[in-house]
Amino acid sequence: MTKLSVNINKVATLRNARGGNTPNVILFAQDCERFGAEGITVHPRPDERHIRYSDVLSLKPLLKTEFNIEGNPKEKKFMQLVLDVKPTQVTLVPDVTGQVTSDHGWDTVAKAAYLKETINAFKEAGIRTSIFVDANVKMIEGAKECGAERVELYTESYAQHYFNDREKAILGFVEAAKRAGEIGLGINAGHDLSKENLAFFAKNIPNLLEVSIGHALISDALYLGIENTIQLYLRQLKQ
Repeated sequence: MTKLSVNINKVATLRNARGGNTPNVILFAQDCERFGAEGITVHPRPDERHIRYSDVLSLKPLLKTEFNIEGNPKEKKFMQLVLDVKPTQVTLVPDVTGQVTSDHGWDTVAKAAYLKETINAFKEAGIRTSIFVDANVKMIEGAKECGAERVELYTESYAQHYFNDREKAILGFVEAAKRAGEIGLGINAGHDLSKENLAFFAKNIPNLLEVSIGHALISDALYLGIENTIQLYLRQLKQ
């Protein structure tokens, strides 16, 4: 069964827009767990425009499911945060400073030495490491060489082309997932997955362990409520 990890960045964005503590990010994360989410994802950025480093520290002792922290380890503050918090999983994402959202995966070949060193530091702390990659077999194999335990497939292109030709849109992801399985990598996925395209993706990707969904899920919750929305997404994963 594929786990649903809810990315709560957008909730923090709403809070930060007004100041204060409404909505309460910590309570929201706990409610997501209570309503059936099997993980919570956060992606703190250096400018703290959504999730703050203090949020991450506050969440750690309260969460009961898997805690996934995403980010670029080039930031020393991020590295130290992850090592201090010791989440279930850290997902390495090659964001640049000021980037609105993640828009590409790692070049695991060109950055192999750097990634190996970084992953070793997290492994020594007992933290599972996943690398954010495009659906490219070469990058999947590179992730394995770097010592990663999982890869997170960057799914924007799948979502973008889903309604035009979903069979074609998913082909590269199926190939990448099969190769990951062959070499012993766990498979996560995320970015622009939604209630419209999630079921088909989950049905066709072998050994999909986890999806991390934020923007679409939180947007749906504005209309449907967060409890109903989480249950809806869980049903998509079970189809």
